Amino acid sequence: MNKQNPITVIKGIGNKSASCFAKAGVNTLQDLLHYYPKDYMTYEPPVSIGSLFHNRHAAIKGRVTGISPVTGNRKIKIFSVIISDETGKCKVTFYHVPYFRDRFSIGQSYVFRGRVVIKNSVVFMEQPTIFAVEEYELLIGKIRPIYPLVNGLTNNMVSKAVREALQSGITEEYLPEKLLKKYNLSNISHTLNNIHFPNSMEDYEKARERLVFDEFFFFLLHVKEIKDHDRKSANLFSLPEQRIMNTILQSLPYELTHAQNKVLQDINRDLHHKSVMNRLIQGDVGSGKTILAILAMARIAENGYQSALMVPTDVLARQHYESVSEIFKENAITIPVLLLTGAMTAKEKKLAHEEIRKGNAKIIIGTHALFQEKVIYENLALVITDEQHRFGVKQREALANKGIAPHILVMSATPIPRTLAMILYADLDISVIDEIPKNRIPIKNYVVNQNYRKKAYEFIEKEIGKGRQAYIICPMVEQSEESDLEDVISYTETLKRIMPHVKIEYLHGRLKSNEKNTIMEAFAKNKIQLLVSTTVIEVGVNVPNATVMLVENAERFGLAQLHQLRGRVGRGIHPSYCIFIHSHNAGEAAGKLMILNQTNDGFRIAGEDLKLRGPGELFGIRQSGCLSFQIADIYQDAPVLQMAHEAVKSMKIKDDLWKEHNFTFYDNL
Repeated sequence: MNKQNPITVIKGIGNKSASCFAKAGVNTLQDLLHYYPKDYMTYEPPVSIGSLFHNRHAAIKGRVTGISPVTGNRKIKIFSVIISDETGKCKVTFYHVPYFRDRFSIGQSYVFRGRVVIKNSVVFMEQPTIFAVEEYELLIGKIRPIYPLVNGLTNNMVSKAVREALQSGITEEYLPEKLLKKYNLSNISHTLNNIHFPNSMEDYEKARERLVFDEFFFFLLHVKEIKDHDRKSANLFSLPEQRIMNTILQSLPYELTHAQNKVLQDINRDLHHKSVMNRLIQGDVGSGKTILAILAMARIAENGYQSALMVPTDVLARQHYESVSEIFKENAITIPVLLLTGAMTAKEKKLAHEEIRKGNAKIIIGTHALFQEKVIYENLALVITDEQHRFGVKQREALANKGIAPHILVMSATPIPRTLAMILYADLDISVIDEIPKNRIPIKNYVVNQNYRKKAYEFIEKEIGKGRQAYIICPMVEQSEESDLEDVISYTETLKRIMPHVKIEYLHGRLKSNEKNTIMEAFAKNKIQLLVSTTVIEVGVNVPNATVMLVENAERFGLAQLHQLRGRVGRGIHPSYCIFIHSHNAGEAAGKLMILNQTNDGFRIAGEDLKLRGPGELFGIRQSGCLSFQIADIYQDAPVLQMAHEAVKSMKIKDDLWKEHNFTFYDNL
C-alpha cells in the first residue's frame, strides 16, 4: 500500500462504501489519515438516576423492572422499558427496533447511555445505547473519536478504515529530523495514531500540536514563495485619471473617517508605485471597507482597465453589484458593471464571459466563478477579495493569474492582532481601519443564562411585531447523541410551535448553494422574519432591518467569532441587540463573555480572545479559525504559529518541500 492508493484497497470498502467516503472528500488513504475527528467521547462512570439533569447526556446503570408491549403501526414500532436503581426510575423508549425488546429480562441490569429528558419530575431516555454492565466497565476512561459524517457513513466505518490504514505502515515522515528535535514535535506516525485514537489528553494534545505546526508551516512556506515572486512584479498600469473617484467622494451622504482617508491614501500611493499593490485592509464590521473598494475600482475603470471583486456567496455578490450600480446611477457614471456567480444560468454566464473577454465589462463582481477556466479578461488590473479568509490561497492566486501581474487588494472584517497578521499575511502590506462611522448605533449586548430564554423569545417577538427581523445562532446542525448543544433543525421546529405566527426558517452549511441563496434572499427581503442558523451566517448579506441576534451555547464559540456574528445586526437606523445565552454548566467560560458586554471593538476582543483561549479544548467544538485551516486556529495556536514562522525563516532549502507533500489540508488553504 501507499498513501495515494484508493481507499478500496482497505478490506471491506467496496465501490458503494467508497462513494460514501467520496462525499466526505475521502478518496485515497492519505485523505483518510487526515480526516480528523471533529470531537471525542469519553465513557464516564454511570451515575444514579436521582442525580440526572435535564437535557444532558449520561450513563446510568439500572435494573429492568418493567417492559411494555410493542405498539405502533407499519411505519413506526415503539416499546419502553422501566429501569430502576435505589434513587429512582427512568422510562427508556425505543423506536423502529422492536427486536430489541427480546434483549431485556425483568431483574437484569444494563448500562444505558443517552440524552436525559425530565418532564414533571419524570425521567426519560429515548433510543440510548445499551451496554452489558461488564462491557461498559471495560470502556470507562477510554476516548472514542467522533468523525464528521455524511449520508451512508457511520462512525464505526470510518474508525475501522482509519485503523487499517494506520496499520499499513504508509505514514512516512516528511519533515527534517532536526526540525522535529528543535521544536520537540512527535513523528508523523505517532501523531496520526494519537489524533485518531488517543489514550490520554496528553497524547491528543501532542498529536494536535504537530498537525497544527504542519498546517502553519506549509502555509507560511507558500506565502513566502508568493512574496518572493511578487517582489519581482512591476506595475504595468498607468492610472493618471481619478475624476470619477472624486465625484463619488463628493456625492457621498457622509464623510469618510480619518482612518478610511488614510487607507485610501495607501491605495492611491500603491497604484502609482513602481511595484504592484499587495495590500490587506483590516477593518471591523461596518468600518467602511466596501466604499474604498468601489473607489479603487472606479479609478481603474476610468483609466480603461478591468477590476474583479470576489466575495464568498452569491447573495453577497448580488448585493455588492446592486450597491455599485446604484452609486454609479446616482452620479451618472456610465462604467459597465457586471455580475458573475455560480447561480446564474448557462446562457447568462456565456453572455457575461463574452462581455469580460471583449473588455466591455470594466467592473466584474462575483464569487469563485470569476476565476473559472472559461473566464478570460482583456486587461485585468485590480483583483479584490472581500472576506478574504473565506478564500484559499490557491483561489486568490487563480484569480490573480487571470491578469498579467494585477494589483491585489484583500479585505477582512475578521479582527486579527497585528502581530499575527504580520505573520499570516507576510506577502501583504497591512492597512487598518480602526474607526467606526459616527452614524452607526452601538449594539446593546446581554450575557445571560438559559433562565432568560423565555424573556428573550418575548423580546424577539416584540421586535418582529415592529416589523424588524432576528437571527438565532446554534452551534450544531442537527441533534447528536454525543452532545448537549443546541441544533438548528430541532430548534427551528420548537420555535415554530412557540411562535406560530412568525415566519421562521433555518440555514446551515450542509444545504445546497441554491437553497442557501434562496433562504438568504428571502430573509433580505423580509419574507423570513426569524432565521435560525449555524455560523454560516458569519459572512452573509447586509440586512439593515435585522435588529436582534440570540446566540445559544455562546460559551462554545471564541470571542472573535461571536463579535463577527453580532456584526450581522446593528447595520441599519434602528437600535440593535445581541443576546448571548450560556449553559448552566458553562463555568469560567461564561465569564469571558462579559468582555463582549464591555466593548464593541473587534481588535480589542481579538486580543482578549488570544489571551483567554487555552490549549486543547478537546471536548468542545473546534473553534472556527480566521483561515480555512483544517485543525489549526490562529488564536488558540498562536505560539505554534510563531514556531512555524521561525522555522520557515530558518529554512535553507528550496521551497520544494511543500510541493512534494501537498496534503489535503494544504489544498484547502
